Amino acid sequence: MFNRIVLFLITNLAVLVLAGIVMSVFGVNPNQMGGLLVMAAIFGFGGSLVSLLLSKFMAKRATGAQVITEPRNHTERWLLQTVQRQAQAAGIGMPEVAVYDGPEINAFATGANRNNALVAVSTGLLQNMTEDEAEAVLGHEISHIANGDMVTMALLQGVLNTFVIVLARVVGGVVDSYLSGNRDGRRGLAYYAIVMVLELVFGLFATMIAMWFSRYREFRADAGGASLAGRAKMIAALQRLELNHGQSTLPSQVQAFGIAGGLGQGLRKLFMSHPPLAERIATLRASHVNATVS
Repeated sequence: MFNRIVLFLITNLAVLVLAGIVMSVFGVNPNQMGGLLVMAAIFGFGGSLVSLLLSKFMAKRATGAQVITEPRNHTERWLLQTVQRQAQAAGIGMPEVAVYDGPEINAFATGANRNNALVAVSTGLLQNMTEDEAEAVLGHEISHIANGDMVTMALLQGVLNTFVIVLARVVGGVVDSYLSGNRDGRRGLAYYAIVMVLELVFGLFATMIAMWFSRYREFRADAGGASLAGRAKMIAALQRLELNHGQSTLPSQVQAFGIAGGLGQGLRKLFMSHPPLAERIATLRASHVNATVS
């Protein structure tokens, strides 16, 4: 968790510096709201949209996932058949199906749209879950795709990034003018230092909002997995995860899309991409979802 927060802070600093350079090159006055909004939107949404478009490529590269083109054994045939059946039931295009080498029980889905996605499972999942449990996990991931979670998350992150860039500069300008008594709009090093600090602070709050939505979408995907595979199977899969759960070893690029997520206590829970497994199990038990496909 600490490494992810540090990476986030460094990324924000890089965005701030790059945005300042580009604004200077193109003569954009940060005090003019129109120009600021345009540049903030470009930088705010640009990174999120590029990440979304490259998500499948980056996920494969980060995990070493191997796409199944021709099944070589019963397990691979079962994976393809199950994903195809669930994709049809969910009304989405057949995603690529991949397996990556990893001891933990995990899986993830990613992709730029509902008809161009990737579902990947770990070797640890295939070795430690029954077919019923694995079917529920696949249903969970198919539900992420059907719900458009990857696109929604990218758009939300773009809005939050834009908000952080604009608010930091507006508040930074007010604070700088108050402290320095400068009213002519000229900005010095103090202004950029203030903006830098504000971007980090506002960025942390933005991350909390993004992670709240991520936790919400996990509940929806659990319900979707229960609908596709059966509530009992989805609960059994989450219980299996709970018994074998440790710190996620998925790369940070796809950790938010894994089914297991990470562990967190206290304030760290605000930065968790997944709700506690016990809470997810309790929510499913209280629901009345029944399987729609078998």
